Amino acid sequence: MAIDPIELTKQLVNIESTTYHEGLAGAFLYEYLGAQRYEVERTAVEQPDRTSTPGAGGGERFNVYAALPGVTPDVVLSTHMDTVPPFFGCIEDDEFLYGRGSCDAKGIIAAQVAAADRLRDGGVKVGLLFVVGEERDSAGAAKANLSPKGSRFLINGEPTDNRLALASKGALRVELRAKGRMAHSAYPELGESAIDKLIEALHDVLALPLPIEPEIGPSTLNIGLIDGGRAPNVIADTAEAHILVRLVGPSDEVRRSIVATVGNRADVEFSLDLPFVRMRKVGNLPTMIAKFTTDIPKLTAWGEPFLLGPGSIHVAHTPQERVAKRELLDAVDHYVELATSLVQNGS
Repeated sequence: MAIDPIELTKQLVNIESTTYHEGLAGAFLYEYLGAQRYEVERTAVEQPDRTSTPGAGGGERFNVYAALPGVTPDVVLSTHMDTVPPFFGCIEDDEFLYGRGSCDAKGIIAAQVAAADRLRDGGVKVGLLFVVGEERDSAGAAKANLSPKGSRFLINGEPTDNRLALASKGALRVELRAKGRMAHSAYPELGESAIDKLIEALHDVLALPLPIEPEIGPSTLNIGLIDGGRAPNVIADTAEAHILVRLVGPSDEVRRSIVATVGNRADVEFSLDLPFVRMRKVGNLPTMIAKFTTDIPKLTAWGEPFLLGPGSIHVAHTPQERVAKRELLDAVDHYVELATSLVQNGS
């Protein structure tokens, strides 16, 4: 019986798997794919230190890889099992499935599993790779890249409205930490405010000119987290901010600019650097530019990359996350057509 991607999406969405807590989703897929006659592998991915990583879990987390026994795949379909918080389960109406992960990326998992079922029946040597940690640091992809399976092509799944991405932006995560000296706020001259230094540095960082790629668009910068201080009546001795830059080229110039601009007002750490990626057009699929980043830069050993998936990135990470049932069904066809074309024609 053919796999129903709509029903499989509902099952997956109802499993909580926010980043660092992917174990239940991985266990479900391990059992599900094993029942589909695949040979399934689990590869453990280390949990980060809870004291330094907010939200880190203590449970098991692992990547899942599946292929028919003895098969070296020509093409691998891949996406991630983790979601951003908060978890909320699946509801539906006639047109859409709603819930955390419905489009990013559990609907994609379901469509890829259904596509792989058709591909193997059509004689295509196909594998499935589902990883953890994409929403935070691509730890699962980095782990998977140490043990590739010999595939020539990697079709990664993210919400692209079923359009083939010609490029995806990179990501540079920047952490600024300022230090000061505590004092009573009635006597600020006796202290040194870390918050003041951080605010001044952030003001100047926001004013930085960022690189622009004519065919892709501009780099963008977001200050996503700020923390610091002890109390309103205490001069702050510590403060920090976390920034994410969406890259349209190499990170070197942006790194140098940020370090020079911040100067001695704060320590600068670059905790994630995923490069900008260009990809090629294949067939007649409509195309797009992904302004977000993916696991592709960490899966370089898995073959030439392509990026395609159902759902809109505009509703991913929001309380309105959803995916159209029709898009899920269409995605299965698109994955089958793309994979078959790549394997048969090498293009």
